[in-house]
Amino acid sequence: MAIVIAHRFRGPDDSGNGGYSSGLFAAGRESEVTLRLPPPLEMSLERDPDGRIWAGDDLVAEVRPGRVELEPPPTVAWEDAAAAASPDLDSPFPNCFVCGHARGADGLHIHAGPVAGRDVHAAGYTVAEDAVGPEFVWAALDCPGAYATGVPGRGVVVLGRLVARVDRVPQAGERCVVVAWPLGSEGRKHGAGTALFASSGELLGIGRALWIEPRD
Repeated sequence: MAIVIAHRFRGPDDSGNGGYSSGLFAAGRESEVTLRLPPPLEMSLERDPDGRIWAGDDLVAEVRPGRVELEPPPTVAWEDAAAAASPDLDSPFPNCFVCGHARGADGLHIHAGPVAGRDVHAAGYTVAEDAVGPEFVWAALDCPGAYATGVPGRGVVVLGRLVARVDRVPQAGERCVVVAWPLGSEGRKHGAGTALFASSGELLGIGRALWIEPRD
Protein backbone atom coordinates (compact mmCIF):
# COMPACT_ATOMS: atom_id res chain seq x y z
CA MET A 1 0.00 0.00 0.00
CA ALA A 2 1.33 3.43 -0.91
CA ILE A 3 2.32 5.84 1.87
CA VAL A 4 1.57 9.54 1.48
CA ILE A 5 2.78 12.22 3.91
CA ALA A 6 0.27 15.06 3.80
CA HIS A 7 1.51 18.67 3.77
CA ARG A 8 0.03 19.17 7.23
CA PHE A 9 2.68 16.85 8.69
CA ARG A 10 5.70 18.79 7.49
CA GLY A 11 8.77 19.51 9.59
CA PRO A 12 10.76 21.74 7.27
CA ASP A 13 8.39 23.46 4.86
CA ASP A 14 9.19 21.04 2.04
CA SER A 15 9.51 17.66 3.80
CA GLY A 16 7.80 15.52 6.40
CA ASN A 17 8.37 15.78 10.12
CA GLY A 18 10.90 13.06 10.89
CA GLY A 19 9.06 11.50 13.80
CA TYR A 20 5.65 11.44 12.17
CA SER A 21 7.10 10.08 8.92
CA SER A 22 9.06 7.42 10.79
CA GLY A 23 5.90 6.42 12.63
CA LEU A 24 4.08 5.93 9.33
CA PHE A 25 6.97 3.88 7.99
CA ALA A 26 7.05 1.73 11.16
CA ALA A 27 3.32 0.94 10.76
CA GLY A 28 2.69 0.67 14.50
CA ARG A 29 5.55 -1.73 15.28
CA GLU A 30 8.55 -1.21 17.55
CA SER A 31 11.12 -0.45 14.88
CA GLU A 32 14.33 1.32 13.98
CA VAL A 33 13.82 3.82 11.18
CA THR A 34 16.82 5.39 9.46
CA LEU A 35 16.05 8.37 7.26
CA ARG A 36 18.17 8.54 4.12
CA LEU A 37 16.41 11.54 2.55
CA PRO A 38 14.02 14.20 3.84
CA PRO A 39 10.62 12.48 3.51
CA PRO A 40 8.82 14.04 0.53
CA LEU A 41 5.34 15.48 0.91
CA GLU A 42 2.19 14.63 -1.05
CA MET A 43 3.99 11.91 -2.99
CA SER A 44 3.24 8.20 -3.25
CA LEU A 45 5.96 6.28 -1.40
CA GLU A 46 6.38 2.53 -1.75
CA ARG A 47 7.61 -0.08 0.73
CA ASP A 48 9.70 -2.94 -0.68
CA PRO A 49 9.86 -6.48 0.83
CA ASP A 50 12.99 -5.55 2.81
CA GLY A 51 11.28 -2.67 4.59
CA ARG A 52 12.85 0.12 2.58
CA ILE A 53 10.76 3.15 1.64
CA TRP A 54 11.17 4.53 -1.86
CA ALA A 55 10.14 7.67 -3.71
CA GLY A 56 10.56 6.40 -7.24
CA ASP A 57 14.24 5.42 -7.50
CA ASP A 58 15.23 7.41 -4.39
CA LEU A 59 15.70 5.61 -1.07
CA VAL A 60 13.89 7.61 1.61
CA ALA A 61 14.15 5.34 4.67
CA GLU A 62 15.13 1.92 5.95
CA VAL A 63 12.89 0.17 8.48
CA ARG A 64 14.01 -2.83 10.50
CA PRO A 65 13.05 -4.44 13.81
CA GLY A 66 14.57 -2.59 16.73
CA ARG A 67 14.36 -2.23 20.48
CA VAL A 68 14.63 1.02 22.38
CA GLU A 69 16.54 -0.50 25.35
CA LEU A 70 16.27 2.63 27.49
CA GLU A 71 14.88 3.19 30.94
CA PRO A 72 12.96 6.45 31.04
CA PRO A 73 13.63 8.99 33.75
CA PRO A 74 10.84 9.82 36.17
CA THR A 75 8.08 11.80 34.54
CA VAL A 76 7.52 15.50 35.12
CA ALA A 77 4.30 16.71 36.70
CA TRP A 78 1.87 18.22 34.21
CA GLU A 79 2.07 21.66 35.87
CA ASP A 80 5.90 21.61 35.82
CA ALA A 81 5.98 20.46 32.19
CA ALA A 82 3.60 23.24 31.20
CA ALA A 83 5.79 25.75 33.03
CA ALA A 84 8.94 24.43 31.30
CA ALA A 85 7.49 24.65 27.79
CA SER A 86 9.18 27.34 25.72
CA PRO A 87 8.50 27.96 21.99
CA ASP A 88 11.70 28.32 19.97
CA LEU A 89 11.17 31.65 18.21
CA ASP A 90 14.51 31.27 16.40
CA SER A 91 13.75 27.82 15.00
CA PRO A 92 14.65 27.28 11.33
CA PHE A 93 11.44 25.18 11.13
CA PRO A 94 8.73 27.56 12.42
CA ASN A 95 5.96 25.58 10.71
CA CYS A 96 6.97 22.14 12.01
CA PHE A 97 3.95 19.99 12.82
CA VAL A 98 5.36 19.10 16.25
CA CYS A 99 7.31 22.10 17.54
CA GLY A 100 6.66 24.98 15.14
CA HIS A 101 5.82 28.17 16.99
CA ALA A 102 4.12 29.61 13.89
CA ARG A 103 1.71 26.73 13.34
CA GLY A 104 -2.01 27.17 13.82
CA ALA A 105 -4.33 24.82 15.66
CA ASP A 106 -3.46 21.90 13.34
CA GLY A 107 0.00 21.48 14.93
CA LEU A 108 0.89 19.66 18.15
CA HIS A 109 2.70 22.66 19.67
CA ILE A 110 5.06 20.59 21.79
CA HIS A 111 7.62 23.20 22.86
CA ALA A 112 10.01 21.32 25.15
CA GLY A 113 12.03 23.46 27.52
CA PRO A 114 14.50 22.79 30.36
CA VAL A 115 13.13 21.63 33.70
CA ALA A 116 14.60 23.38 36.71
CA GLY A 117 16.87 21.15 38.79
CA ARG A 118 16.90 18.26 36.30
CA ASP A 119 18.87 17.39 33.17
CA VAL A 120 15.73 16.95 31.09
CA HIS A 121 13.48 18.96 28.81
CA ALA A 122 9.72 18.65 29.02
CA ALA A 123 6.43 19.92 27.68
CA GLY A 124 2.78 19.09 28.08
CA TYR A 125 0.13 18.86 25.42
CA THR A 126 -3.46 17.74 25.01
CA VAL A 127 -4.24 15.21 22.29
CA ALA A 128 -6.47 16.59 19.54
CA GLU A 129 -9.26 14.57 17.95
CA ASP A 130 -7.42 14.48 14.62
CA ALA A 131 -4.07 13.47 16.16
CA VAL A 132 -4.80 9.99 17.53
CA GLY A 133 -2.68 7.06 16.37
CA PRO A 134 0.75 5.48 16.85
CA GLU A 135 2.33 7.79 14.26
CA PHE A 136 1.41 10.75 16.48
CA VAL A 137 3.18 9.13 19.43
CA TRP A 138 6.27 8.84 17.21
CA ALA A 139 5.84 12.51 16.30
CA ALA A 140 5.68 13.53 19.95
CA LEU A 141 8.89 11.56 20.59
CA ASP A 142 10.73 13.49 17.88
CA CYS A 143 11.42 17.22 18.34
CA PRO A 144 11.81 17.32 22.14
CA GLY A 145 14.92 15.16 21.74
CA ALA A 146 16.54 17.77 19.51
CA TYR A 147 16.21 20.33 22.28
CA ALA A 148 17.64 17.92 24.83
CA THR A 149 20.81 17.72 22.71
CA GLY A 150 21.33 21.46 23.20
CA VAL A 151 20.35 22.50 19.68
CA PRO A 152 19.43 26.10 20.63
CA GLY A 153 23.07 26.76 21.48
CA ARG A 154 24.55 24.65 18.71
CA GLY A 155 22.63 25.24 15.49
CA VAL A 156 20.51 23.04 13.27
CA VAL A 157 20.20 19.29 13.82
CA VAL A 158 18.11 16.91 11.75
CA LEU A 159 16.75 13.49 12.65
CA GLY A 160 18.88 10.67 11.27
CA ARG A 161 17.47 7.65 13.08
CA LEU A 162 14.65 6.93 15.51
CA VAL A 163 13.84 3.68 17.24
CA ALA A 164 10.59 3.83 19.16
CA ARG A 165 7.99 1.77 20.96
CA VAL A 166 4.35 2.65 21.56
CA ASP A 167 2.84 1.10 24.69
CA ARG A 168 -0.52 2.83 24.43
CA VAL A 169 -1.99 5.41 22.07
CA PRO A 170 -3.49 8.29 24.04
CA GLN A 171 -7.05 9.26 23.24
CA ALA A 172 -8.48 12.61 22.16
CA GLY A 173 -8.60 15.05 25.04
CA GLU A 174 -5.99 13.21 27.08
CA ARG A 175 -3.27 15.33 28.70
CA CYS A 176 0.27 14.08 28.08
CA VAL A 177 3.80 14.98 29.11
CA VAL A 178 6.89 14.55 26.93
CA VAL A 179 10.27 14.21 28.66
CA ALA A 180 13.56 14.28 26.74
CA TRP A 181 17.14 13.80 27.91
CA PRO A 182 20.62 13.83 26.28
CA LEU A 183 22.48 10.60 25.48
CA GLY A 184 25.88 11.99 24.53
CA SER A 185 27.53 13.37 21.44
CA GLU A 186 30.27 12.37 19.04
CA GLY A 187 31.31 14.95 16.48
CA ARG A 188 28.24 15.95 14.47
CA LYS A 189 26.13 13.15 15.96
CA HIS A 190 24.01 13.66 19.06
CA GLY A 191 21.85 11.16 20.94
CA ALA A 192 18.66 11.76 22.86
CA GLY A 193 15.99 9.76 24.61
CA THR A 194 12.35 10.76 24.73
CA ALA A 195 9.38 9.40 26.64
CA LEU A 196 5.69 10.18 26.41
CA PHE A 197 3.67 9.88 29.61
CA ALA A 198 0.02 10.24 30.50
CA SER A 199 -0.56 12.91 33.13
CA SER A 200 -1.06 10.03 35.59
CA GLY A 201 2.56 8.95 35.02
CA GLU A 202 1.74 5.96 32.79
CA LEU A 203 4.42 5.41 30.13
CA LEU A 204 2.80 5.64 26.69
CA GLY A 205 5.85 5.46 24.43
CA ILE A 206 9.63 5.75 24.41
CA GLY A 207 12.22 6.50 21.78
CA ARG A 208 15.93 6.81 21.15
CA ALA A 209 17.07 9.20 18.45
CA LEU A 210 20.23 10.07 16.58
CA TRP A 211 20.40 13.71 15.57
CA ILE A 212 22.92 14.96 13.02
CA GLU A 213 24.35 18.40 12.34
CA PRO A 214 24.32 18.93 8.56
CA ARG A 215 27.63 19.77 6.94
CA ASP A 216 28.11 23.38 5.93
